[in-house]
Amino acid sequence: MLLASSGVNSTVQLITILIIFALVLGVTLFVTRWIAGFQKEHMTGSNITVIDSMRLTQNQIIEIVRIGNQYIALAVSKDSVTVLTKLDEEEIKYTDNKSESLDFSSILSKVRKSSPGGDEKTEASKEDE
Repeated sequence: MLLASSGVNSTVQLITILIIFALVLGVTLFVTRWIAGFQKEHMTGSNITVIDSMRLTQNQIIEIVRIGNQYIALAVSKDSVTVLTKLDEEEIKYTDNKSESLDFSSILSKVRKSSPGGDEKTEASKEDE
């Protein structure tokens, strides 16, 4: 009888811990989404926009930033930000990087085609089916 009650006790403790764990995960998810929404509200509608950026080294980036109606090229490093030059709007080329489809199957097919013997792998997998 004593062994049966300890087994039930252990099961109840396990279920209680799992419920508490699920509640903590739920609260964490809710708080994270709330903070992200709060930060997003404060970031939108601002007069500062990063137009383009390019990494030079691990700790150095060149950015083109629109501040109000001015465009400025900045050198950003770990410890400093340096103004390189002011740009005219006519000097800036806008590119639409989001027009290309980035689904997994298209990326996988590109990798297979670019790898040595990529077509052979595709033919071999078709034969296996």
